[in-house]
Amino acid sequence: MFGPFGVTELVIILIIVLVLFGATRLPQIGKGIGEAIKNFKKATSEPDEIDVTPKKPLSESKEGAEVEKK
Repeated sequence: MFGPFGVTELVIILIIVLVLFGATRLPQIGKGIGEAIKNFKKATSEPDEIDVTPKKPLSESKEGAEVEKK
């Protein structure tokens, strides 16, 4: 049913996780994992954004820096 793990192994793993993290932290951990999966799916499905901000040529930025120093 669960691949190589049986029901008994899953119950033992859940008990160990409950002892390690405590009952109060489990919902926070689940929420964090859910948000991470949601953000990952969103990032992989959205098209890349195009940066349309104009870039200054390298020569102008050097001249501006020299003027500011004087």
